[in-house]
Amino acid sequence: MKTELQKIAGVQMGYSLRSRLDDYGKGETAVIQMKDLTVDNIVDCSHLTRVDLSGIMEHHFVKPGDLVFRSRGQTVTSALLRDDPGRAVVAAPLLRIRAHLEVVLPEYLHWYINQPVAQLFLARMAMGTAQRMISKRALESLEVPVPSLECQRSIAELASLADEEQALLKRFSDKRNQYISSRLIKFAKGE
Repeated sequence: MKTELQKIAGVQMGYSLRSRLDDYGKGETAVIQMKDLTVDNIVDCSHLTRVDLSGIMEHHFVKPGDLVFRSRGQTVTSALLRDDPGRAVVAAPLLRIRAHLEVVLPEYLHWYINQPVAQLFLARMAMGTAQRMISKRALESLEVPVPSLECQRSIAELASLADEEQALLKRFSDKRNQYISSRLIKFAKGE
């Protein structure tokens, strides 16, 4: 069964800041920005900027399991918020996706959004030439297959293991290249 994203998750625009973060002063509210999304599509909460934002409604705050979607640029993927950043908001132009847990698992939804079939759909929906942009409406119209929660859990776990395998293979390859390079340097020096 396929269904539109808007039926299985809430999509919310990032919080629109009126000026630069430096202008807000130090405070209790963390702001998740594009720079906080890793190449592994995880939200890195270790260096979030904390500012003084008052009057923010509760529905703007993120929580673990939310997805943060890059709506602008060459990469339009989601990043998973695994850690609890405390009182934190997503800054515009990022979008926050919150899965309806009774229907879809965040990890599964995160995996699907980053798959080639979903990326192809989003690329076709992108607006702009110099700066690609995916609108909230376009993201909400993404059709997502929704198997049972048990099947979703299995898919997410297998995808996570495949990612770990790729990371280990890359580390192994890097170490092997370092070793070969050091041996060749010694050989070149006549050692």
